[in-house]
Amino acid sequence: MARYAVSNTLGGTQQAISTAYKSLVILTAATATLTSAKVFEFGLGTNGTPAENALEWIVERQTAAGTATAITPNALNSVNRAAGTVGAANATAEGTITANSALFYKGIHQRASYRWVASPDSELIIPATNLAGFAFRAKSPTGYVGTATLDAKFEE
Repeated sequence: MARYAVSNTLGGTQQAISTAYKSLVILTAATATLTSAKVFEFGLGTNGTPAENALEWIVERQTAAGTATAITPNALNSVNRAAGTVGAANATAEGTITANSALFYKGIHQRASYRWVASPDSELIIPATNLAGFAFRAKSPTGYVGTATLDAKFEE
């Protein structure tokens, strides 16, 4: 199995966080490959001016694409083939998010970073269905308007 990494710093202009959710990284299956993938790790934080704010982070299922910058997943081992999973970052128009589909939700202070690592057999599974996958999103109910970072690692 090949492993890959993506980040919202790989393409496009980082979106300013607001009171509405913004998708920082999106991982979906593609028509050409219809490859299933497992997200086994992600890390998140902010890279704006430090202040006293809270951010809400959520990972939700997505079923249709919005508008975002395409990013190429980087193979963790350079001898692996190109990823069949599609990466996108810094959405300017949100995709179709499945209602009540949160698989991860945390409120985290702006000055903190967070790393999630799946327990064995607890990975987030991207089905081999066109445009199905996950949106990694953030918002700030307390007024943070700087940028945030998110990187995710997955296996095919």
